[in-house]
Amino acid sequence: MIHVKLLKLKKLSSTNELIDFEIDSFKIDIYPQSIYDYDGLRLFIGKEKSEKNLFVISDNDSEVFQKFSGEFVAESTKEKFIKKCPLNFRNACVIQELFEFSNPVLIGLSNSFGFGDRLGLANPAHLRSLAGSEFKPILAQQSIREMQRTQRKPEDVMSAAVWAALQEGYEAGFGSDADHLKTTEDIDLMISNGFTMFTFDPGDYVINEADSMTENQLLEKIIELNWQIFNDSYESVLKRYAGVRFEIGDDFVLKPSEAEINRALVKYGEAVIHISNLYNHLIDNYSHLPFEVEISVDETESVTTPFEHFFIASELNRLGVKLVSLAPRFIGDFEKGIDYKGDLEVFKKEYLKHVQIAEYFGAYKISIHSGSDKFGVYNAIGSLHRGFTHVKTAGTSYLEALKVVASTQPDLFREILKFSRDIFDTEKKTYHVSASLDNVPEPDNLTNQELVDLFNQNDARQVLHVTFGKVLTTKKNDNEFLFRTKILKCLMDNEELHYNYIYTHFKNHLDPFKQ
Repeated sequence: MIHVKLLKLKKLSSTNELIDFEIDSFKIDIYPQSIYDYDGLRLFIGKEKSEKNLFVISDNDSEVFQKFSGEFVAESTKEKFIKKCPLNFRNACVIQELFEFSNPVLIGLSNSFGFGDRLGLANPAHLRSLAGSEFKPILAQQSIREMQRTQRKPEDVMSAAVWAALQEGYEAGFGSDADHLKTTEDIDLMISNGFTMFTFDPGDYVINEADSMTENQLLEKIIELNWQIFNDSYESVLKRYAGVRFEIGDDFVLKPSEAEINRALVKYGEAVIHISNLYNHLIDNYSHLPFEVEISVDETESVTTPFEHFFIASELNRLGVKLVSLAPRFIGDFEKGIDYKGDLEVFKKEYLKHVQIAEYFGAYKISIHSGSDKFGVYNAIGSLHRGFTHVKTAGTSYLEALKVVASTQPDLFREILKFSRDIFDTEKKTYHVSASLDNVPEPDNLTNQELVDLFNQNDARQVLHVTFGKVLTTKKNDNEFLFRTKILKCLMDNEELHYNYIYTHFKNHLDPFKQ
C-alpha cells in the first residue's frame, strides 16, 4: 500500500534530502520529513524540477480532502485520489487547521532567534541550523517596511513559515514577529494574518536631540508633554526617581539626578505614550488572542543609557504594558550586514547592565536588532551566561541567497551587482551603513571566484544588503521582473547549495552562545 511505503520512508530517513518516489505511474521527489497522516489522508511536499507542491492522497473524495485547493494528478486503480496543491496561503490555512504544530506559538522567555526570510525560501535551512541549539525560532518575521520593499504580504510571510515547518517535520514550535510596527493599522493587518509577536517601533517619537539640549530647553519640552495621556505629572516623576537609590544588581546602583530624569523624560516620554497606546489597542481589541510584545528603540541615533532603559521599563510597567523583550540602542555601531564596530569589552559591561535592569523588573529578553553577522557580540553575550536573549536578522539570509547566484550564475550576479551599485546612494538613506562604492569593484573586472569573495568584504555586503527592495521588485518594459524570477529559480535549482550556505552561516551565528 502507498501509505505503508511512505511511512516507512519517513522513519528510515535521518535527513530530509529529496528522495525519488513513485506512486503508481506518477513519479515525484519528496521530502521524507514532510510525510503526515490525517483522518485517512496522507500528505507530503514534493518537488518537480524547480517547483514545489503539497501532495494529498486519499481513499475517497472526503470533506477534508476537498478543503485543499489543487488539481488531480492521478487516480489509481486502487481508487486512491492524488491531488497536487500549490504552497499558497489558502492551503497553508488548511494545514494549520489540521496540524497544531504549523501554527505560531508564544515563545516567551526562551532564548530566540529571528530568521528574516525576504525571499520565502530559506526557512527550512534556518530550522536545520537550530540543531543542537537551545534557541527557539521566529520563522515568520518581516517588517511593514520590508514587505513594502519586497512587495510581499503578511500572508506570504506566514505561509513560508508554515510550509517550512511541514517540509522539515518541525514540531517544536515557531514564533511569528510582526516587526517594527508603528500604527494600530499595522497591528490590525498583522494579527489578522495570525502573527503572535508584535514589535512596537516608537522611533518617530524618540527625541535624539535631548542628549545635547540645555536644561531650559529640556524643561520647555517637558511642559509640552501630553501629561493627561501619560497619566502622570512632572512632580510625580521627580518624586519617583530623583535621588532615589535603585539597587539593580551586584555593584550596580542607579541614583538618577534631576538632569538625567529630565533628559530621559524628553527623549523617551512621547515614545512611552505611543507604546502604551499601541499596547492598549491590542488589549482592547484582541485580548482573546495570544500575543507577546517587544519594544524597539534601537533604530535611533542616540545610545540608550542604563537609566534611560530603566526609565522606559519602569514607566511601561506603571502603565500596564507587559514586555517579552526590549531592544535598546546599544553602545557602538550595529551596521547592516557586517560585524560589530566598537569596543567589545565596553559593550559586554553595558549589555550586562541592560540584562540586570530586565531582571529587576521580573525578566524579559534583551533583543539584538540589526543582529546579522555580529559575531563579536554573540561571543560577548555567550560568555556572560546570564539573561534571556533575542537576536533578530533579516538581510544576511538574502546575502546568502545572492551568494548562491554568484556561485552558480556569475553573469546574472554581475548584472545584480551593477544594478545595486547604481542605486546604492539612494537606497542607503534609511539604513545605518558606512559602505563606500569606491571600495566595491566593477563586476566586469572580477573573476567568477572574486565575485564570490565579495561576500567577505564589508562594503560589497552593505551595497547588496540595502538594495534588496529594488533588486526584487524592478520590472522590465514587458512587466516581467528584472531579477526576482531568475533569483528564485536559481535558488530552487540549487536548493541544497542554498540550504548548505544558510545552514553554515547560521551555525556561525548560534554556536557562540553555547560557551
